[in-house]
Amino acid sequence: MLGGFGGKSSSGGGRKSLRVAVAGDKGTGKSSLISAVASETFPDNVPRVLPPTTLPADAYPDYIPITIIDTPSSIDNRIKLIEEFRKADVVILTYACDQPPTLDRLSSYWLPELRRLQIKAPVIVVGCKLDLRDERSPVKLEDIMAPIMKEYREIETCIECSALTLIQAPDVFYYALKAVLHPTFPLFDQEKQCLKPRLRRAVQRIFNFCDQDLDGVLNDAELNDFQVNCFGAPLDPVELMGVKRVVQERQPDGVTDLGLTLPGFLFLFSLFIERGRPETAWAILRKFGYNDSLELNTELLPLPAKHSPDQSIELTNETMDFLRGFFQLYDLDNDGALRPDELDDLFKTAPDSPWLEAPYKDAAEKTPGGKLTINGFLSEWALMTLLDPRKTLANLIYIGYGHDPASTFSVTRKRSVDRKKQRTERNVFQCFVFGPKKSGKSAILDSFLGRKFSDSYKATVGERYVANVVDQPGGCKKTLILREIPEDRVKKFLANKEALAACDVAVVVYDSSDVYSWRKAREMLMEIARKGEESGYGTPCVLVAAKDDLDAYPMSVQESDRVCMELGIDIPVSVSMKDDERNSLFRKIVSTAENPHMSVPETESGRRSKNIRQVVNSSLLFVSVGTALGFAGLAAYRAYSARKNA
Repeated sequence: MLGGFGGKSSSGGGRKSLRVAVAGDKGTGKSSLISAVASETFPDNVPRVLPPTTLPADAYPDYIPITIIDTPSSIDNRIKLIEEFRKADVVILTYACDQPPTLDRLSSYWLPELRRLQIKAPVIVVGCKLDLRDERSPVKLEDIMAPIMKEYREIETCIECSALTLIQAPDVFYYALKAVLHPTFPLFDQEKQCLKPRLRRAVQRIFNFCDQDLDGVLNDAELNDFQVNCFGAPLDPVELMGVKRVVQERQPDGVTDLGLTLPGFLFLFSLFIERGRPETAWAILRKFGYNDSLELNTELLPLPAKHSPDQSIELTNETMDFLRGFFQLYDLDNDGALRPDELDDLFKTAPDSPWLEAPYKDAAEKTPGGKLTINGFLSEWALMTLLDPRKTLANLIYIGYGHDPASTFSVTRKRSVDRKKQRTERNVFQCFVFGPKKSGKSAILDSFLGRKFSDSYKATVGERYVANVVDQPGGCKKTLILREIPEDRVKKFLANKEALAACDVAVVVYDSSDVYSWRKAREMLMEIARKGEESGYGTPCVLVAAKDDLDAYPMSVQESDRVCMELGIDIPVSVSMKDDERNSLFRKIVSTAENPHMSVPETESGRRSKNIRQVVNSSLLFVSVGTALGFAGLAAYRAYSARKNA
């Protein structure tokens, strides 16, 4: 503990048990080490492979039971060995201190094998039989292991021990426990000798959270609040002065007359690790909700419950106002768009910028210079909320959103209820875009983001999302999310009974100059109509005749109008992305979503079933009314008879 700063370590983020796999060459002392630690005495006879051995929870301060798996060394048991590696939380690799070739085998076989198997568990290297080492050949463990640890960063700790004398033998499994509960690897870059970027971002967020007066330093009161919050006890004035004195000696800009600066706060974390106290850093991180990946534990973040697949989660107006204000705060040149460096700065207290990979990358509107517009910024948040609301809440917390999570989201009404009420209160609409290959789906999505048309064709690999704000008449703004479904995935996609539950509008696109494209689109449209009727999630549909700049195939025009009439939906919308003639396509889609009771296709069989249900319901109503009248008449007759007799 540094001058009183810090305290009791955390219990490891709620972990209840630990599984350790011990491996190494034959004769290196694996089984003797396990037996000696478990029984606290050197065993006389040890079997070749021990059964699973458990160290009780009170064996070490973290009160977590440890299950130790002794693995076979022979090649005949390779499958068993691999299985244990995959189940282990930490792997111990052993060598014999009196047999130098077993040490060489670590880097020539065991460590490369763990990498080949993609084992992600931390590694502890243990030299056994320390009592048998030739004292005439003094060896420094640091000198031997430094080059190996530089090449294999997964090695958390190296230690030598003796099962015979029990020297450092119990420490082996303490370090194994520590490597899982309080690992150094995610925190510190040994090669560069500095904190890793994710830790720096987490520490900056914690600093900002503790800086209640927002003056850029932690004064004595704020430091004590931090200490009490993390470790349950304040620092006395002498301890506080000691902490600041140590920081000032090593990090001159870490302390000012007002208190501890961010560089000084970061330095303290470096000092914890330098002095072999990563558990103190982890205690602080876990107190502020971080998991082993230095991300907020999203499982603990509260979310409103959806009770039906046709409901969705949206950000409330209060949250949207916060995001607009936050955008303006980081838009330093006030041009209504964020440069990449401004966006990075906005997410500087998050583990990473959340929109660097699919489906968020290139999913929102940007300026020709690559800057994210305010519409693009808000649309990215809407898309993230639709797909992963917990990720949204985590990133809101990262950037400093301090409101009650209950006021962050709202759950939409069921679409089936919207259809009955013939209106919707949603602000975010999701549209599925279907169509055959080369029909123009991707061009429509690109156009939605304001990108120029390209003649070069590039097939969409997997599903793709784009999102933008659509201005409706009267100044109303709605967020529209387009989800492109590739042709080769449509059949499998629609096989799910609830596939259309989350869809506000299904758009079916076809190349108006290609008869094959029209026929495939017609098949998709009919299948969407059938699936909607079968599942009960009937979805409004918009048919789009793309590539209007080309000569239309005559029959497709007549057939498409007839099919639309038979299904009870509007005739196709003709568009040309090449000529930028969209005919307000996106307003049309939003307008269709705002009227969920209209443009829902009905097949002939669906209409028959609907008519039968109506007849049956009418008959049941007639029978019910007749029965009620009969009972009423009987009651009246009995009342009349009673009066007459009286």
